[in-house]
Amino acid sequence: MLGRLLIVEDDEQIADILREYLMNKGYEVNWASTGNEGLEDFKMKMYDLLIVDIMLPGMDGYSLCQSIRWVSDVPILIISARNKELDKIKGLKIGADDYVTKPFSLPEVEARIESLLRRYKRMNSSEEQEEIHHYEGGLSINFNRKQAYLNEEELNLTATEWALLTILAKNPQRPFTKKELYEHIWHEEDIESSNTITVHIKQLRNKLKEDSKNPKFIETAWGIGYRFIGGRIQ
Repeated sequence: MLGRLLIVEDDEQIADILREYLMNKGYEVNWASTGNEGLEDFKMKMYDLLIVDIMLPGMDGYSLCQSIRWVSDVPILIISARNKELDKIKGLKIGADDYVTKPFSLPEVEARIESLLRRYKRMNSSEEQEEIHHYEGGLSINFNRKQAYLNEEELNLTATEWALLTILAKNPQRPFTKKELYEHIWHEEDIESSNTITVHIKQLRNKLKEDSKNPKFIETAWGIGYRFIGGRIQ
């Protein structure tokens, strides 16, 4: 197998053509028809590259790329009917690695995938090196194993608490709105004024033994949401 790919495309005919072609070339290929479905699938499985359309029902391709970039540097190839320069610039700035316009040539898409995968593998040639971050205050996070420790004692985090800790810690000092956090984790529009996020952040802080008035790890960004402020130990 050359790699595992995820196609996020709402046009079933285009998705079938891409999927069949790439599978015949030796790739394992899965398909999601909406941005929300694509994000959920991405979180559940390990992919080597994503092929994303921009105009998707629900979460669009731009939002999907941004959500993935918050937690992963997996290569993203956008394939879209939008061919204006501003669309391409927006896609690349939001986190995509390459951009192909429709109609496209299948051999060209294959060549671009090969190029992105070669570059990605060179960047990660350290052979499955575990991504472990240590912070002042006794916090350690093993992103590969999805484990967090406080003073060498493993924290019993729920899936939601782990997702919150991951997105915040992988983007230190960046303030996230409650709406962004909610939509990234639940893959749907926030209709509860983000009270759900407030509750889960409180539970996470309790497990981190945080003093909300003098936090070491998660700080309230007043009027915005939350940011990770943990000082990383090199």
